[in-house]
Amino acid sequence: MIGIVDYKMGNLASVQNAFSILGEKTVIVSDPERFKEYDKLLLPGVGAYGDAMKHLNQRGMVDALREYARRGNYMFGICLGMQLLFESSEEFGDSTGLGLIKGNVKAFDKSRFQENLKVPHIGWNRVFTREHQLFNGLDANHYLYFVHSYHVECADERDVIGKTYYGYEFASAVAHENILGIQPHPEKSHKNGLKILENFIKL
Repeated sequence: MIGIVDYKMGNLASVQNAFSILGEKTVIVSDPERFKEYDKLLLPGVGAYGDAMKHLNQRGMVDALREYARRGNYMFGICLGMQLLFESSEEFGDSTGLGLIKGNVKAFDKSRFQENLKVPHIGWNRVFTREHQLFNGLDANHYLYFVHSYHVECADERDVIGKTYYGYEFASAVAHENILGIQPHPEKSHKNGLKILENFIKL
């Protein structure tokens, strides 16, 4: 069974509804002591990085998530949830993350943009993927729905399984052993997004 982590900063209903469409039962879990009861955890997230880490710390979830990851169970971060998997973020000052994947979260560098683009990056964009179980049954490049002003920079390029172009190329999907993350919102990405969630169920 999949547990959806509730730390008061995620669009839990839409994520749970997407799994329901796929016929998968999920449980919204706010007690870190119960994480170990689930085969997989999904870490959603909407909002600011520092606030998210504050909420996770206040609820005793940081150590519990790290321990869950050490046990080898699959954990899947979506949007801000993906960013929280990394070591730190520069959003509104430096914040320490979960440190499950080496790398940091950076603001879009508009000085690198060749085009007249706005930040945040909002709307449909392609994700160019490399082979990974999360993308089984999808084309190498497909459109997913994004809403973000910051993006991850992996310390190890081997952890990058998907890239997107917005002013410049950035990592939009990552995988390090049992830890997975995707910057766009699969629950808002129609057929392609549902396929990604279905692949997560099958891992």
